[in-house]
Amino acid sequence: MFFPISDDNPSSSTPYVTYLLIGLCSFVFVLQYLSQMNPSIFYNFGFIPADFFSDYSSLTIYTSMFLHGGLFHIAGNMLYLWIFGDNVEDSMGTLKFIIFYLLCGTIAALCQGLVDPTSQIPMVGASGAIAGVLGAYLMLFPKANVKCLVFIIIIIQMIRVPAFLVLGFWLVLQFFSIPGSIDMDGGTAYFAHIGGFLAGMILIPFFKNKDIKLFHEQNTSSWQVFNRDSKEFSFQRNDDVVIDFIKKSEEEMKRRKH
Repeated sequence: MFFPISDDNPSSSTPYVTYLLIGLCSFVFVLQYLSQMNPSIFYNFGFIPADFFSDYSSLTIYTSMFLHGGLFHIAGNMLYLWIFGDNVEDSMGTLKFIIFYLLCGTIAALCQGLVDPTSQIPMVGASGAIAGVLGAYLMLFPKANVKCLVFIIIIIQMIRVPAFLVLGFWLVLQFFSIPGSIDMDGGTAYFAHIGGFLAGMILIPFFKNKDIKLFHEQNTSSWQVFNRDSKEFSFQRNDDVVIDFIKKSEEEMKRRKH
């Protein structure tokens, strides 16, 4: 399992909109927390398919993007936005990024809502819009390296992984998670994740600046293993990194058995 914590893909400008979105979502969550996560907030500002499709005039399709259901919900979303949002914003500029973000979030909400247009369950979270950012990132920088924590049983290793593997794994996981969520009341909006991701992939050619190319080459070498013994967080190049990683995992498991 990949858990991304940063990427090796510096942006050329300050991502003001990305920072603003993270700040707004965090501020709203603090207000939610102070209200003790009052359910009325979700019903008044969350996206409820039955209400939306009855008059098509509800603004909750936008306000829902700034609400979150819990600490882990917002933490995960903001982490992904922090890692991948700056480069996507950099590729198109601040104004177009705002439109792109809201449009992806709108498409994501509609994809989830159309699964059950009569649903009275409020949908909240920025994940649909952020999924659009992930889809755009995949089209722009598929070979950019993402620094990830990799979990194999209970062994944790930090490694640089190409973005197309990290984001591709994330997308596949959404598809595999759908069957277990169909009969659930509430839960994760996987159709929104998939819809937002595909929207980002389709829209990015129309939103990116003309001088920005799709499928940009990688910036650093892939499959570099994090040296946990180094206080400076240095990386060691290893051409047989997968074999070496498995050997280290086996050795560590043997030590724990003894």
